[in-house]
Amino acid sequence: MDQVVATSAHQAWQEQFNAVAAEQGPDWEAQYKPGSFGCHELLDRVKLLGDLLEAQVLEHPACVLREEWYQSAARAVEALRELYQRVGEAHLAEGGPAETGNGN
Repeated sequence: MDQVVATSAHQAWQEQFNAVAAEQGPDWEAQYKPGSFGCHELLDRVKLLGDLLEAQVLEHPACVLREEWYQSAARAVEALRELYQRVGEAHLAEGGPAETGNGN
């Protein structure tokens, strides 16, 4: 990743982290760390959005019509699937409940 892009992404994350910390108050991290209900909620939302993106965008006839659109949508779906796996791995490692359904 380009250094400028990496620095910008880190700055954006740091700003969002600080905003969430200010909004949620002290000890907010315990409510959302892997193994918590908050982390399980994130896992559920990532799966829901991945499924929705795949069914409603990637498989949409207009998206399939143009390879570049299809490839962009496929990368977005893949990014959400990867995030789901990473969050799920950390969540389960901390004793969080497994997702129900046909997870990916």
